[in-house]
Amino acid sequence: MLVLSRKKGETIVIGDDIELTVLSVEGDTVKLGIKAPKQVDIMRKEILVSVQENNQNAAVDPKQILQLMKKNL
Repeated sequence: MLVLSRKKGETIVIGDDIELTVLSVEGDTVKLGIKAPKQVDIMRKEILVSVQENNQNAAVDPKQILQLMKKNL
């Protein structure tokens, strides 16, 4: 992991077309502005992890589906 220090108004460039700008720092909260192409997905990690966990919990084993179908016939 690369660790960089930035002050308000300073920017980090990733590749040729992604920019992260520090918009404000208030206590332990940092606001970032992200400029990236529209095709680049940007998500908060905690939301992504939550969605992945929910998808895994919702997935049903095909064998369970067959058993349920047999019971209902």
